Amino acid sequence: MQPDRLTQIRHYLYRHGATGVNELAQIVDSSVATIRRDLQRLEEQGFVRRTHGGAEIVDSGGQEIGFEARESHCLRAKRAIAEAAYGHIRPHSSVFLDSGTTVLQLARRLRLEPMPLNVFTNSIAIVDALLDTPKLQISLLAGRIRNENRSIVGPLAERSIEALWFDQLFLGASAVLPDGGIATPDSDEASLNAAMIRHSTMQFLLMDSSKFGQHATFRVGKLEDVSHVVTDSGLAEDWIARLAQGNLAHTCVPVDVDGDAGMIDA
Repeated sequence: MQPDRLTQIRHYLYRHGATGVNELAQIVDSSVATIRRDLQRLEEQGFVRRTHGGAEIVDSGGQEIGFEARESHCLRAKRAIAEAAYGHIRPHSSVFLDSGTTVLQLARRLRLEPMPLNVFTNSIAIVDALLDTPKLQISLLAGRIRNENRSIVGPLAERSIEALWFDQLFLGASAVLPDGGIATPDSDEASLNAAMIRHSTMQFLLMDSSKFGQHATFRVGKLEDVSHVVTDSGLAEDWIARLAQGNLAHTCVPVDVDGDAGMIDA
């Protein structure tokens, strides 16, 4: 029933403009808590903009706003994960930074303390973040621009990957499926991510704990395809046990209210 409810909310906001959470709850016969979650999801998808006590429809540029909403979601955890991942980067190596929002935080951390690196990416946002940073040689893949993620995808991008090899890959994803699959909502993004994994020596999956056990349509690969998982300490105990049982190196980063973090490696 959730897609129907989300559609009702979108249509109501389109017809009536900015609307409070309580009114939306009455319109679709749901709890206020449910509506707040729905609005967060619609904002992440780029359809609405949340306001104080409610939301309004996005008139234009919705996909970019959706990217910005995803970027700010679980921001403390993403920055803590990025800090941990930064410690794994090897100077004078070739690294690929994919278009995930957690990987974007890693790029911003790298800008604060750059090191000699040959950086490849399919992310326009990462190029923006690292432009003019000393010690970095930056290469952006050619291909089709996917506006929703500010990324480069498609056959041309995949052909570029086939001609390259990376010492380290830092990869984000939309979900780790209940069966341990790594997944994303876009088929071209999934295919390109799979090629990144095949053409790298070490693969670091950077994901906040909220994405484990979730669903996305297109499979990138399996957890076993990566060298190291970096996440936050909110990861459920059963997932931690699964990573340990699979002998998969993982880092769980504690995040406190001030955003400070330590690292627990396994």
